[in-house]
Amino acid sequence: MRIIGVTGGIGSGKSTVSKILASFGAQVIDADVLARQIVQKGQKALEEIVNYFGEAVLDSEGNLDRKKLSGIVFKDKKKLEALNSITHKYIAGKIIEEIKKINEDETVVVDAPIPIEHGFIDVVDEIWAVIADKEVRIKRVMERSGLTYNEVEDRINSQLSDEFYLSISDRVIVNNGSVEELRLQVEKYFFISFT
Repeated sequence: MRIIGVTGGIGSGKSTVSKILASFGAQVIDADVLARQIVQKGQKALEEIVNYFGEAVLDSEGNLDRKKLSGIVFKDKKKLEALNSITHKYIAGKIIEEIKKINEDETVVVDAPIPIEHGFIDVVDEIWAVIADKEVRIKRVMERSGLTYNEVEDRINSQLSDEFYLSISDRVIVNNGSVEELRLQVEKYFFISFT
């Protein structure tokens, strides 16, 4: 089994890289999907979030109001760190569970915006960092999410820096161009990995 960790900040194109790898036959484990699963009603992670942030982060049916929580944590680094310290251990556990379900001869991609030590860095064979210019990232996120320029900029500023991603990566994918240009980079790295 070969495990590739794909990481990068919001708007970098990390998920597009994972989709391209899936088109080459890789099995993708998406940490964002797992992050949504672990905060569903009745899950321990949600209990911990409510204990820390209060019931104001729940909607009228007792589900996590992700928009409300985002509004809190993306303006306050300490609160974002608190949220991450709650959720990361559960996400790591889920990633490891998912890897165990996949056949030994498969290529696995772990797609995670935050390259956590346990459940990402310690389980992947190589880390691919996807980076793009800040203005390109802001434009992409505004187009797909309806967030304002300042809201996207706040999110980018609250995340890890490109310098951090570069410092941990084995391969760097610069994604300022077209999807076709991106695909060619991914294809090159994917097949180099096996030679």
